[in-house]
Amino acid sequence: MPILSIEHIETSSDVRGGKPRISGTRITVEDIAVMHLKLAMSLIEIAGVYDLSLAQVYAAMAYYFEHREDIEQRITEEEAIIQEYQRNHTSVLQAKLEQLKGE
Repeated sequence: MPILSIEHIETSSDVRGGKPRISGTRITVEDIAVMHLKLAMSLIEIAGVYDLSLAQVYAAMAYYFEHREDIEQRITEEEAIIQEYQRNHTSVLQAKLEQLKGE
């Protein structure tokens, strides 16, 4: 198995819930993976938008692929929590839109 360099990745229980993140930032590996894989942003674009080096962004993606199953499971769990919350709590905007439709 190849050795993964993690000099650009850190974790701390008091930052972003202990998720692996780019060192010195609050940007998680999960954030980078979602932007790249689900929002189709290029790694160069992500680096530019968030003022990161390409090495940091590539390290995040390497970490993601080495820990893909765990990270995807966490994403799925977080999405389920969000959906449950949305089902049980109507936003103020949504309530106003529904009220306008009913008038």
